[in-house]
Amino acid sequence: MLCLGFATAEVQSEPAKLASQSLLLDITHAGSRLVTVGERGHILVSNDEGKTWSQKQVPTRSQLTAVFFTDEKQGWAVGHDAVILTTADGGDTWTLQHQDKQYDDPLLDVWFRDQNYGIAIGAYGLYLSTDNGGRSWDKRHISDDDFHLNGITSINDSDLFIAAEQGHLYHSKDGGYSWSELPSPYAGSFFGIAAVSQDSLLLYGLRGNLYRSGDKGKNWEKIETATEASLMDALIQKNGNIRIVGLGGNILTSLDNGYHFTLYIHEDRKAITAIIETADGTLVTSGSAGINIIATGNSIEQ
Repeated sequence: MLCLGFATAEVQSEPAKLASQSLLLDITHAGSRLVTVGERGHILVSNDEGKTWSQKQVPTRSQLTAVFFTDEKQGWAVGHDAVILTTADGGDTWTLQHQDKQYDDPLLDVWFRDQNYGIAIGAYGLYLSTDNGGRSWDKRHISDDDFHLNGITSINDSDLFIAAEQGHLYHSKDGGYSWSELPSPYAGSFFGIAAVSQDSLLLYGLRGNLYRSGDKGKNWEKIETATEASLMDALIQKNGNIRIVGLGGNILTSLDNGYHFTLYIHEDRKAITAIIETADGTLVTSGSAGINIIATGNSIEQ
């Protein structure tokens, strides 16, 4: 395997007064803090549940696509040029662990089991793993094809799932050491997969396609969405409600564990790329218009 540790000087992201209104592609928790990432290496943090944001200096200007924290301090962000960044202080400071400008393949998602073992996936079958917190990264293929690997999620430390291009789905039963392909209900691309329970999954992607499985992906049932907009992210709320967001300001809501959804279209109709719930039940999104607080409590304000 190829070890791809990286430690060298790199350009810094540039401060932007309107960074919280720029293209932001993912958002996550770092303890009680929120952290979001996006274009031109932008990383912002919020300590007041998304009301105000501060931009952090980052050693890249590559577009960042995903961010993941294992606890309130330790996190990783990935993006174009196969960039991988890490932080050990909740997102205040970031160091560059890996990049590959020669091929310019973007990493599209990242997942960590703990502070040592993690996986980053991306375009053209790009798959990197680490067992030392990212000090080195091993590159390998999980299939004979080079389909874009778009989203990774876990039900537990062993069962991992990857949603991929052209209807491809992958399942690992051993925490990512080996992978097998699952039967697919759709030939178009999937952008993400969400765990509803220990057995139930929601799979979403191109043209509003949404599917539900109650047996870890062996069988799938199509769920009506009333939209043809691509679906980009899903949130299982603390109260069990499910939100799925996508292009055109589309927000789907399920109150019955993902069997039925109702559609609401946000008034600005801007693309929504990710959604998160704060401690008080506020729903915060990232997207083409930056950060947006779309709801408080259990209902979306229309």
